[in-house]
Amino acid sequence: MRDQGSSGAPGWFGVLLPDPRGVRGRRCQLSALVTAAAASVLSGARSLTAITEWISDAPAWAYRSLGFPLDPLTGTVSVPHPHTLRRLLVQLDGDALDQAIGAFLAARTTSTGPGLRAIAVDGRALRGSRTATTSYVTLLAAMDHGGHVLAQRQVADKSNEIPAFQSLLDSIDLTGTAITADALHTQHAHGTHLRTRGAHYIAHVKANHPALFDRIRRLPWREITLDHHDRTRAHHRLEIRRLKTVAFAHLDYPDACQALQVVRWRKDFTSGKPTIERVYLITSLPPGTATGPQLAAWIRGHWKIENLLHHVRDRTFHEDDSMIHVGRLPRIMAGLRNLAISVHRQDGRTNIAAALRYTARDCRRSLTALGLTG
Repeated sequence: MRDQGSSGAPGWFGVLLPDPRGVRGRRCQLSALVTAAAASVLSGARSLTAITEWISDAPAWAYRSLGFPLDPLTGTVSVPHPHTLRRLLVQLDGDALDQAIGAFLAARTTSTGPGLRAIAVDGRALRGSRTATTSYVTLLAAMDHGGHVLAQRQVADKSNEIPAFQSLLDSIDLTGTAITADALHTQHAHGTHLRTRGAHYIAHVKANHPALFDRIRRLPWREITLDHHDRTRAHHRLEIRRLKTVAFAHLDYPDACQALQVVRWRKDFTSGKPTIERVYLITSLPPGTATGPQLAAWIRGHWKIENLLHHVRDRTFHEDDSMIHVGRLPRIMAGLRNLAISVHRQDGRTNIAAALRYTARDCRRSLTALGLTG
């Protein structure tokens, strides 16, 4: 991540990170150090030790591409000591880094064409960040349903995800989007904020909103026409999903236009036991704006943030096994993992573990993905 205007800069680092280091004694540019860390995570580095080892083993041409300084007397590249990078990442501004990552990924994203863009919002706790005196770090992320991370915010200590929702989305252009979130974020303030920003919402309604839930649940669903039906066999089970929608003009929620019911029937082939689940939602989308199959895809697609982001960070990067808890490091490492996952997915690689192995075999691949060439 090199500063715009520096020699050979790729020009995508639109939001400059504030340098937390003192002016005295700086040998390497902030952009070179952070880009090197990002390149190492793109190659599969899971820890600070792995990041510093990748930088130490990089060839001389890679150092020059990253922007590490040349010794004026010997012409050799000055490589940072591992402790230098460690001290920097501990102090780095997480919000600024995530904003820079979001800007970079947005610049790499091709247009999705006409129609609404679905964005999922969900939180994740970093289990390994907990200490004897502090709770674990919780991060709230926004990801489009294609698997590209758009923004991330850290939830304040002794708080929950609700206050972080609006600040998370403030860094994203929400025009022409449909926001999906779980029932925790079915808040009047959130609905008003999204509509003010030009976004629609598809919000889950559960018993934690008793009046709203009871009103929607008691609608005459048996008499309402079926809008969509699908049947799938996967993961050792049969699943049937049925969607019904009904226009609703007097619902106590900002700009709510429709109520939705999803009935999920599942049969596990191992146990043979069927289960039935009824889910209720509300949306600001007027009738006719989206078809039944589109609504069903967005509702189901919300959980891609679990499968395409949180699950990958845990299983592929072993995030829950990481014991990093010093300073801002848990947040910084999560942001670098978001960058790696999104870049590989934008490049058409759906298997992130295989993409990391592929990139690790040649460090040119990670630098090229970041807009640098050797």
